[in-house]
Amino acid sequence: MYIHRLALVAPSAKLGQDVQIGPFCVVEEDACIGDGTILEARVTIKRGVIVGKNNHIFEGATLGGLPQCVGLAEEDCGAAIIGDGNIIRENVTIHRSMHADSATTLGDDCMIMANAHIAHDCHIGDEVIMANNAMLAGHVSVGKRAFISGAAGAHQFVRIGAFAMVGGQAHLVKDVPPFVTVDGLSSQVVGLNLVGLRRAGFSSSDIKTLKGVYRVLYKSGLNWRETVEKIEKEYTEGVGLEMARFISSTTRGITTERSILPTVMEAREAARAANSTNASHDAVAQRDDDGPETIPLRVVDDEGASLLPPPSKRRVG
Repeated sequence: MYIHRLALVAPSAKLGQDVQIGPFCVVEEDACIGDGTILEARVTIKRGVIVGKNNHIFEGATLGGLPQCVGLAEEDCGAAIIGDGNIIRENVTIHRSMHADSATTLGDDCMIMANAHIAHDCHIGDEVIMANNAMLAGHVSVGKRAFISGAAGAHQFVRIGAFAMVGGQAHLVKDVPPFVTVDGLSSQVVGLNLVGLRRAGFSSSDIKTLKGVYRVLYKSGLNWRETVEKIEKEYTEGVGLEMARFISSTTRGITTERSILPTVMEAREAARAANSTNASHDAVAQRDDDGPETIPLRVVDDEGASLLPPPSKRRVG
């Protein structure tokens, strides 16, 4: 065991074998740190925190801070439990539960990158990666091997399913099903996380099953009750069952699929078609004597509303 002479460790703190505590660390009373865990400089482990074995916690991280809830007394708060083999980078914050008989939990073998925040009563599965500045509000759950990209944020009580991939700066207000990818710009689902599934060793049969569930969920045109009933009836084992259970148990709803936006060529064709049938001045083809025909990309309906997305949202093709 190594404790730097400039660290402050409470006498009642429980330290395992081969623990290393760097300068200016603070370990409060009744905190528990497992074997082989390393605390770099300026780490704070507060009371009510249980840290497992072989974790590496980097400079400035604070584990076990009080929930950011108005009027909550410290004696009413629960614990924060950190599993084994995690990498917790600089300035990460993980808060205790707001209930005395509960805990915020982080699984095993996760990587929580710099400045990420995990609020009270979150439950993070094994092998989860949270990139820089990702933020989870209270009561969020994250499934095994999910990946949350930089600056993404999740509303309280949102669930992120296992093996899901969340893009950078996404803002999540509904549940993210397992195995899918969420686009950071639109914060909507854009398909299965095929790269992650193949890297994780899922079989072709599993991926085919997930594609079937995805089509029912996002392409069938059924209402919600019909969608859930069809998935529960047709997928009763393996990855299909996991998807069915997740979808049927949602309380916030499921993140929607991103609509496919037209290419520039499709927009031009739509403009020409509108020009031939609609005399609207917003969609009139213009021809210069010295140049080729030009077609404005703005197409409007009978009430003057644009039928096309803004230029920044169009695909090029």
